[in-house]
Amino acid sequence: MASLLFVTHPEVVVDPAVPIERWQLSHKGIERIRAFSRSSVCADVRTVWASGETKAIEAAGILAGALGLGIQVSKDLGENDRSATGFLPPAEFEAVADAFFANPNTSIHGWERAIDAQTRVRQAVLRILAQHGEGDVAVVSHGAVGTLLFCALSGHAISRTFDQPSQGHWWKAVLPSLRPTSGWAPIAPR
Repeated sequence: MASLLFVTHPEVVVDPAVPIERWQLSHKGIERIRAFSRSSVCADVRTVWASGETKAIEAAGILAGALGLGIQVSKDLGENDRSATGFLPPAEFEAVADAFFANPNTSIHGWERAIDAQTRVRQAVLRILAQHGEGDVAVVSHGAVGTLLFCALSGHAISRTFDQPSQGHWWKAVLPSLRPTSGWAPIAPR
């Protein structure tokens, strides 16, 4: 039975001088996605999609390359729009992210509302699956939208309770029902 694998990019090089959408994978992130691409989890992947952000494109490229595939990109798979604040120091970011999940119908500090990001990523995945043939589909994207999608597909209200514990995780949903069969699991040891 075919599945959707929702994969988040692993560790990145954090550079406040570079727009967040252009951050690149760190050496550790590259090694972790390489290990994941060799795992049995990816054995049946026939299509790889990425958000338009550099870190997701790089991770998808490594995964697809290991499988002898190309990648396709959809900007609608991107992370929640945080351009109103740009880079935030870690403690401040976590506080704003907590508020983002706790108040899904409200824009927190100008960020895209969680409910809107959830609708956007869900519609993007449905469009991807409508044109998909056989085998598994891997979507390489980001933690917040992956959590929002997981909540939508599993029938849970938006909550950070379902968020990945750190960058570089995945979950799976069976096709065509899109019912999640697992929660977040690490792509490789940290």
